[in-house]
Amino acid sequence: DQPLFSVRFTNDHDGIAVGLWSLMLQTHDGGKTWAKTTLPNPPDGGKADRNLYHVFSDQKSALYISAEQGIVLKSTDGGANWSYLTTGGKGSLWSGVAMPDGRIVVGGLLGSLFQSSDGGATWQPLKAETKSSITSLVASGGGLMGVGLNGLMLRQRAPGASVEVSQRPDRVPLTAILMGSSGKPILFSQDGVLATR
Repeated sequence: DQPLFSVRFTNDHDGIAVGLWSLMLQTHDGGKTWAKTTLPNPPDGGKADRNLYHVFSDQKSALYISAEQGIVLKSTDGGANWSYLTTGGKGSLWSGVAMPDGRIVVGGLLGSLFQSSDGGATWQPLKAETKSSITSLVASGGGLMGVGLNGLMLRQRAPGASVEVSQRPDRVPLTAILMGSSGKPILFSQDGVLATR
């Protein structure tokens, strides 16, 4: 079995789903049919077998996938061709987001957090004083919010600002964060939606 971890539709017809061992499926008919996409081998000479965790897009319609071993995949042609981008990290990157200011931010294992201001050509670490793994990132106004294991909550209020880290007293593992229509975050755990504190 190869589970899927993330699905993204770029319009009413075109969608992409990613998962375990470089599983990638694409649809061009609104999800009625899906076809498997074979990724190229990575430039290090290994096989295309990395877990693909989260697919997202930027304002220029480029697609990104956060993956294992500090890798982000990128496509600028709607998912037909993919390139491997190296963040400098070595762990799994479980989430990513395109920020309104054009930055790409990815995060994952043991609090690793990286950003790129040039579409992934170069990456810089973002210092987050945590060893809790980051499971989800979201743009919040001009800032960044994220959640993770052990009740991790993080926030960067503006580009270039420090990353503020806090922990929920209940230390519940947070799996996702979305911004609600009121502008307040909606938090998720394995038990469903949580009340924001």
